[in-house]
Amino acid sequence: MVVSAMTMISRVMGLVRDAVVANLLGAGLAADVFLFANRIPNFMRRLFAEGAFAQAFVPVLAEIKEQHGDDKVRLFVAQAAGTLGTILMLVTLIGVIGSPVIAGLFGTSWFIDWWQGGENAEKFVLASALLKLTFPYLFFISLVALSGAVLNVYNRFSVAAFTPVLLNISIISCALLLHDRFEQGAYALAIGVFMGGLVQFLFQLPFLARLGMLSKPKFAWQSPEVVKVRKLMLPAMFGVSVSQINLLLDTIIAAALATGSIAWLYYADRLIEFPLGLFGIGIATVILPALSKLHAKDSIQEFQQTLDWGVRFVLFLGIPAMAGLILISPLIISVLFGHGAFAQSEQDNISAVSGAVTAYSVGLVSFMLIKVLAPGFFARQDTKTPVKIGIIAMSLNMVFNLMLAPFIGYLGLALATALSATCNAALLYRYLSQAGVYRVSPFTLVFFAKCVAASVMMSGALVWLNQLLPWQGSDLMGQIGILSLQLVIAILTYFVVMYLLGVRFSTIRDSSAAGAGAA
Repeated sequence: MVVSAMTMISRVMGLVRDAVVANLLGAGLAADVFLFANRIPNFMRRLFAEGAFAQAFVPVLAEIKEQHGDDKVRLFVAQAAGTLGTILMLVTLIGVIGSPVIAGLFGTSWFIDWWQGGENAEKFVLASALLKLTFPYLFFISLVALSGAVLNVYNRFSVAAFTPVLLNISIISCALLLHDRFEQGAYALAIGVFMGGLVQFLFQLPFLARLGMLSKPKFAWQSPEVVKVRKLMLPAMFGVSVSQINLLLDTIIAAALATGSIAWLYYADRLIEFPLGLFGIGIATVILPALSKLHAKDSIQEFQQTLDWGVRFVLFLGIPAMAGLILISPLIISVLFGHGAFAQSEQDNISAVSGAVTAYSVGLVSFMLIKVLAPGFFARQDTKTPVKIGIIAMSLNMVFNLMLAPFIGYLGLALATALSATCNAALLYRYLSQAGVYRVSPFTLVFFAKCVAASVMMSGALVWLNQLLPWQGSDLMGQIGILSLQLVIAILTYFVVMYLLGVRFSTIRDSSAAGAGAA
């Protein structure tokens, strides 16, 4: 709950940030290029930091804390920070110096146009310049992920969960204060990304110091604990980051599609990221250190109950979120983005983004389940199995891309991502079940049916309300009023139906509720 509350603030600010970006850049050339330049370091952040590194680092850190105490933890943190920081510094320098090569690699169609003097030459030049500003974000945010992992293991969840708010504030501030200083407003946003990484890093240092974990970094490539993290991290780089690899591949393909495709997919992805970040990532943040501690204590039954609680929590919030996004995404998009440069485009951007939201929503529950099921492997220091699953999921994503994109364009990319995520989640569960690590309880299966029933009732109420109060043609304040009413009606309908079906707060709160219910 603490993580979700802090993440809620971050996600709300993230939507404000995206509204500012949409107002400033719209969904045209500048938006495509900035989002392209921002996605590459963010992809590598997930790969180096929140993805592979965190999943390898947290179980080892939790094990050292349980078995050796704080002094050993302090030494390990210093060694990890020094080793990771050195590698990140080299990668960042290469990224800044070689930004034209990176822009050409991931935006091949733009590079070819630039080489031949085509209409997209400006995109390649702008992307190369923006990457020099956004790439250093990787260095700062990866160290933020390291310090955040330490704080989480010591149950200081609120600090790490609140930190992303500072990135959003930095981008919004730079957009508002600096956009008039540049001929191309995308530069102001890129500076905001750089400043956001720096501010987040500085913000967490006092909290580390208060824990007594702020010590001089040491490069320790051959340290036994660092070697263990390295061995766990290498396969995890692929396994946990497969969804990000899929998104990056989508960006590469979208760059060759109609102008606006990258922006449409981005804005849709941001709406999907709101419930995913609020609930899915919030649960994953808490569940990994919890599972790691339970595994270190060899508490098998509690390990299974904790995983079952995570699945139950995802179903409880993910199913209605999926239904709600599909039904009211056009109104949400109009309220958040339907003004400024976004509204001035010749394209119907609201319809385009709404279509992508619907396609992504098909996989929303699967995206969330991956965040819960993958820690079931990483907590046991098994990174090889998710790699096998990741390879299968990414291969399927590319197959789906090739099958769907030629017929429905950028919508095919979004739908392919959703379908591959569903396959990913299904395979993660299958392997956990076959290994005897986790099988969904009968209690949770019944709970799933109740969530579906309540979501159907909620959807019926939203359809009725849409017919009663059409929002098209209303001004912004009118749309906000209708949207607020829809959200209130949706929440009340869902929770009242769940209550009538016998669901209580203890069912969601307690990891042992399944056992109690079965009894």
